[in-house]
Amino acid sequence: MQESDLYLPLKKFLEKQDYEVKGEIEDCDVVAMKDDCPPTIIELKLSLNLEVILQAVDRLKLSPIIYIGVPHSCGALKRKKKKRIVKLLKMLGIGLIAINPKKKTVAIIVAPTKYTPKQSKPRQQWLIDEFVSRTGDPNLGGASTKTGRMTAYKQQAIEIAQHLNQHGASKASDIAKALDITKARNILYDNHYRWFEGLGKGIYQLTDLGSQAIQAFQE
Repeated sequence: MQESDLYLPLKKFLEKQDYEVKGEIEDCDVVAMKDDCPPTIIELKLSLNLEVILQAVDRLKLSPIIYIGVPHSCGALKRKKKKRIVKLLKMLGIGLIAINPKKKTVAIIVAPTKYTPKQSKPRQQWLIDEFVSRTGDPNLGGASTKTGRMTAYKQQAIEIAQHLNQHGASKASDIAKALDITKARNILYDNHYRWFEGLGKGIYQLTDLGSQAIQAFQE
């Protein structure tokens, strides 16, 4: 398949909507005009990648109505990728068209729109809380894996484990007060890392795994 194979089905689709369509105008694959509207520009590509998207962004200098036209079988239209691709194109104000040259059908996946992403206040607050709660800057940006990343929760769990290692079995309320960790009881109860063992009545001690972890962090 060639990019030119996508042209005639798209041209007929646009002409049915009263557009006048011409190919290869000033480096633009397809230009369609209708009444006094700005020109509609479509870049035809066999695959959707960063280079194509950057090219479409550059076309925004010529018109606010820019589409990328790809075959209906394009990998970017597969279910796992499609949602993220559509979101990105919306943010950029670029449309996406799927063309089936064999069946001569055209489907608009997303039209060019001015997109303002909706922010999640709870997630934003979680980000701020994690930033404030984390002690120092223990991770290299871009280098830490999800499993090896040091979080505020993990830092507090280490503090609690060190306290138990030094003082032996202790009440959760005493640990919270001594370390000024308000969520100490939750951390002990959740026992996410299996470092703690409950002895009843809110008393916890360090497990063998916890002792090993403390030794590893000290090293």
